[in-house]
Amino acid sequence: MPSATDWVEGLSPWPADGFGLERIHALLRELGDPQLDYPAVHVVGTNGKSTTTRMIDALLADAGLRVGSYVSPHVSSWGERIHVGGMEADFERAVRRVRGSAARVGATQFEVLTAAALAEFAAARVDAAVVEAGLGGRHDATNVLDSRVVVLTSVALDHMDVLGDTREAIAAEKLAVIRPGATVVLGEPEWEPLARSEGAGAVVVAARSNLALAMAAAESFLGRAVDPHAAESVALPGRLERRGEAPLEIWDGAHNMAGIGWLLPRLPDRRYVVVASILEDKRPELMLEALSVLGDHFVATESSSGRALGVSRLASLAKPYSWLVQAVQAPEEAVRRARELAGTEGAVLVTGSLYLLADLYKEENVRWRTSATG
Repeated sequence: MPSATDWVEGLSPWPADGFGLERIHALLRELGDPQLDYPAVHVVGTNGKSTTTRMIDALLADAGLRVGSYVSPHVSSWGERIHVGGMEADFERAVRRVRGSAARVGATQFEVLTAAALAEFAAARVDAAVVEAGLGGRHDATNVLDSRVVVLTSVALDHMDVLGDTREAIAAEKLAVIRPGATVVLGEPEWEPLARSEGAGAVVVAARSNLALAMAAAESFLGRAVDPHAAESVALPGRLERRGEAPLEIWDGAHNMAGIGWLLPRLPDRRYVVVASILEDKRPELMLEALSVLGDHFVATESSSGRALGVSRLASLAKPYSWLVQAVQAPEEAVRRARELAGTEGAVLVTGSLYLLADLYKEENVRWRTSATG
């Protein structure tokens, strides 16, 4: 029998019969509805969800609670998604707990992972769970929680084929997770009327930084002030991650225009060789135009995601933006080529998709295991 990890990797991430909550509810019922054993903070939005989720985790833990948190997608490993008590849970155990029931109901990959996280939290007797939504909110597998607090980090035009083609439509899909009487924390004040119409008992408008949102959420959950220092050391793989100095190398999973807009002013002032893979539904021309201000060289590559633009197509889209463009199919080889182009005095930016960074981490882990056993 394949390992839990291999089995999860073989599952489809997309529902064959459309999005909905029927399968996840059926799966959780078989597991005894573990999501009802603890109150939750539900984090929805376009960007910043994972970092905000882990910051809320840290703040609640510093206040004395035993906390479980769930993020997606992962970059370094599948185990990155599920934390209990500030540490990665035993991923194999968590998936084994739900595997039989998941197979019976025909659960998708994300539904399996969500159920595994929620059941792991119940088994660990957490005081609170902080859960990041996957896509949208209304039909997302995480929309099963007893949410005391809902956080909306930001709203941008993303996943428009599923969520709608206006920010208003997308915000409505995300805020559909609100339970009557819940406190809603917003990074953008324009969504307060919508939050109240969805049943929010209170609305807190915070500054748009991840830390400000996390503090407002933790304080709303606890009903008292928290110490921000507990969250200041939170860092996730692939989020403005500094990987080298000669050349300077930064990995960031900015995967849409809003993410690129956040990233650009935070980069050290250098000329960059940009390595990117971009998903076809992310308005790639706009992302490429924005990235083109960073330097003269662009290395197109292709992540393992089935939604990634082909390397030749991405290279073709990049050419109008005054870049010297190269197409390198394998992500690891693309990064090596960028390092050569940058030299020891230059800089490399690897971006465009968290799937690209996950592929690079996976290859790095395989190479490490090979060298350790060779």
